[in-house]
Amino acid sequence: MTDLVAPRRALISVSDKSGLIDLARALHERGVELLSTGGTSGMLRKAGMPVRDVSEVTGFPEMMDGRVKTLHPRVHGGLLALRDNAEHMAAMDEHGIGQIDILIVNLYPFEAALARGADYDEMIENIDIGGPAMIRAAAKNHGFVTTVVDVEDYPALLAELDAHEGKTSYAFRQRLAQIAYARTGAYDAAVSSWMASAIGETAPRRRVVAGKLAQTLRYGENPHQDAAFYVDGTGRPGVATARQHQGKELSYNNINDTDAAFELVAEFDPAESAAVAIIKHANPCGVARGATLLEAYQKAFDCDRTSAFGGIVARNRGLHADTANAITENFAEVVIATGANDEAKEIFAAKKNLRLLTTEGLPNVRDTSLTVRQVAGGMLVQDKDTGFVGMDDLKVVTKKAPTDAQMQDLLFAWKVGKHVKSNAIVYVRDGATVGVGAGQMSRLDSALIAAKKAERMAEALGLPQPLTIGSAVASDAFFPFPDGLMEAAAAGATCVIQPGGSMRDAEVIAAADAAGLAMVFTGMRHFRH
Repeated sequence: MTDLVAPRRALISVSDKSGLIDLARALHERGVELLSTGGTSGMLRKAGMPVRDVSEVTGFPEMMDGRVKTLHPRVHGGLLALRDNAEHMAAMDEHGIGQIDILIVNLYPFEAALARGADYDEMIENIDIGGPAMIRAAAKNHGFVTTVVDVEDYPALLAELDAHEGKTSYAFRQRLAQIAYARTGAYDAAVSSWMASAIGETAPRRRVVAGKLAQTLRYGENPHQDAAFYVDGTGRPGVATARQHQGKELSYNNINDTDAAFELVAEFDPAESAAVAIIKHANPCGVARGATLLEAYQKAFDCDRTSAFGGIVARNRGLHADTANAITENFAEVVIATGANDEAKEIFAAKKNLRLLTTEGLPNVRDTSLTVRQVAGGMLVQDKDTGFVGMDDLKVVTKKAPTDAQMQDLLFAWKVGKHVKSNAIVYVRDGATVGVGAGQMSRLDSALIAAKKAERMAEALGLPQPLTIGSAVASDAFFPFPDGLMEAAAAGATCVIQPGGSMRDAEVIAAADAAGLAMVFTGMRHFRH
């Protein structure tokens, strides 16, 4: 192996033909012979490029609908031969194998087929075989061969050749080899994950998680931690696919909180009502729906104005000037919505430290996907919490039944509670949170904290009493004892939604009856750790 290698022949076989002609022409001008296959070869030839078909080199035509074309010793020998090994070079001479010094391959668009919902047979046909085999061979032999798998690396290849008088350096080939193996690894991960899902294998023997770098971050949760943001390629609407219109680069915590906010607000159908969620440290400090976004924002903000300072604001509809003006009266780190008109963008533009993100739509909260959490020596993988409870799923367990209006607030509180860290207690009145207790070791403490916050906000707003008076309250898991329930009643709650399932359910129901509360069970919990 030598540091600088002068490439004389390149094999190009790409599905994504972006930049292909310019790259091929630049290589030809630098004296590199071009080999190619199928559609790539045809496109190069049509553009006037001198190109030699791989079938000429192998002596075999492409066959079996293109499944077999590069799986041949004259291709893989040209990629794998060690140029400083006399036996390898002798074998090449004996069998008429020519060196391949640059491999430019991007794979069949399996992930794109998956994203558009292709059927099983089409997915199978989009599994590339020859491409990954060549990539792995070339990358293994990076002492001599340059492997390019991403269109974005075309300029870097040409710049490298120019910087070294038509040669590539070992460090450059090493870096591209690492990228190549990551690409085949991610590709195989996509295939294996899809197939597990297709055959109903919920816990496959081996699970692979992959992503593509979207951006390096200034730091992680804290300044002493390195961090980066990767996307999974599913195209799910959210922070990973959003367009940032202004403001400095998103931080690790910004991305985490923005994702939490947008997933929460997606629980509310924009065709039914406008909805706003304000998030701080991945927990909602105010959520509301209203006839307009402005009304919803004001109700959400009034739940906990103190915590909303520097928070993340998510909307389920596009932004207009009135809501933009209201948001900019207070400090927000990030605003994410399904769109924003020019007037709203202009208003936000005056706030240089605010990031405005827009998406093409809301994520479908009922879509199945996986969540992954690393632990020491392993990882926990589970289905995303897509659990849904509707009116027909509720079981009234007290003597008093909720009114229709109370039922609406109970279901609203339940949706919000799903996105609050456990132990979660959420008070709701008239389609807006009025108290949120999150992440406490005791459910009683969560109820107390939420009520105390409501009292403070009532004082700040000049209200005669806290808005928890007459509210609905949701608990993400069952009340193990009546104490938490009684604290909610003391705060003024009149109806309760909870999963049920405690050994003391009868005791809790009796306490609710004694307090004159209406209570429903969902039969489903929403722990969020």
